[in-house]
Amino acid sequence: MQFKAEIALLMVTISLFAVSAFLYTYQVTTAAANSFALGDAFNAAAYPYRGFALSFVAAGSALMVAASISYMKRSKSLLEKTV
Repeated sequence: MQFKAEIALLMVTISLFAVSAFLYTYQVTTAAANSFALGDAFNAAAYPYRGFALSFVAAGSALMVAASISYMKRSKSLLEKTV
């Protein structure tokens, strides 16, 4: 991968992490949340986008690993060329 592609992957990763932080903490109004029963159903109703947030974190982590591996391979090959 080229350097620009690695930077683009890292920028997408940062964006995904920012969006996932917002989605994970987004809470519906308390009146709507209180209409549901307490327990797991209440938690799911109060925070409806947590599933999306966790999938964004997983995708961002995968992109970050891909960019890091590409950078390590490229930098290792550059080091071998200079020696």
